[in-house]
Amino acid sequence: MPALELTAAGLKPLSACSSEPFIGRVQERLDDAPAVREREILLVRNPGEPLPPGFRGYLLLSEGVVSPGLEDVYVLPPSLHYLAAGDVVRIHPERGALATLYRRASASNTFLVTERCDNNCLMCSQPPRKQDDSWLVDELMEALPLISPETREIGITGGEPSLLKGRLVELLERMKHQLPRTSVHILTNGRGFANAELARAVAQVRHPDLMLGIPLYSDLPEEHDYVVQALGAYDETLRGILHLKRARVKVELRCVVHAQTYSRLPQLAEFITRNLLFVDHVALMGLELMGFARANLGLLWVDPLDYQSQLTAAVRTLSRAGLDTSIYNHPLCILPTELHPFARKSISDWKNLYAEDCERCARKEDCGGFFASGLAKRSRGIQPFRE
Repeated sequence: MPALELTAAGLKPLSACSSEPFIGRVQERLDDAPAVREREILLVRNPGEPLPPGFRGYLLLSEGVVSPGLEDVYVLPPSLHYLAAGDVVRIHPERGALATLYRRASASNTFLVTERCDNNCLMCSQPPRKQDDSWLVDELMEALPLISPETREIGITGGEPSLLKGRLVELLERMKHQLPRTSVHILTNGRGFANAELARAVAQVRHPDLMLGIPLYSDLPEEHDYVVQALGAYDETLRGILHLKRARVKVELRCVVHAQTYSRLPQLAEFITRNLLFVDHVALMGLELMGFARANLGLLWVDPLDYQSQLTAAVRTLSRAGLDTSIYNHPLCILPTELHPFARKSISDWKNLYAEDCERCARKEDCGGFFASGLAKRSRGIQPFRE
């Protein structure tokens, strides 16, 4: 899983700076009450007049006049000129760095809540780390009141979020209270919910729109355990799925398609339709070449063009059984026409790119393109659609 914040160094201080990092919401208006300004960071696009007092910090696109006594005034590097009102950022004065935690205009806001994990997946795009990173949840709790209540969806990922146990439940309670109209999608390996008590605790939050995305890589226990590099993970994952669905929590099954998983996609689909027909969504996903996936490229890479028969058979089985099914992270041109209705534009906007050939493609607007990390290793089937 990817690192989720966009961080850039190169902030140029124009005044005295705080000694500790701080979080604030970007603002461009001047009509907020003083109590609100204390949590806001004023973005000044055309500095000329002296800066108004009361804001937690100031971000300037170019150097301007700094009134005496103002603190935390910075000039942004060009790489951060995308910031806009409503974004939530963390400024680290000592490092001269700014991290974008939330972008108001983006549909792809996801928060990393831990880097710890009890799996060690062959293709993990964010390899786990054993460390105390409880500050990540603290930071998210602090940021939640600054996020627009009109945000359509927020993602939660890790590491493995279920390792947070009670803190995960606390976080969901806070999100339900602060953002009642925002759907929450948690990426989890599901093993922690083999503990039925945790599954029930999550259900008892009664979040109005919560779904857990859980990977299942094979119908065979030994193959799933090999992919996630954890003995017994298959059994715990299935128990977790059963406990969550028994508690009426929505579950999405996910399978990353690569050289170790593609051959049994038809059998996995049959297993799901016979045993897990009650899940809410199934996503068959292309490989992201980050982290362990890049290190294990020789073990994992298969041209998507070479598994279209298995992918097609799996989608047919799932769709005919009435399961909501999607294909993620696959350009349209490498998919059979039959699968186009199932393809989704799924790659987060900040890591989504298109190849040079895509500029003359008639269906570029319908296509999800590529991971930024994936342009170096592309399918031989990439070719633009003609009018």
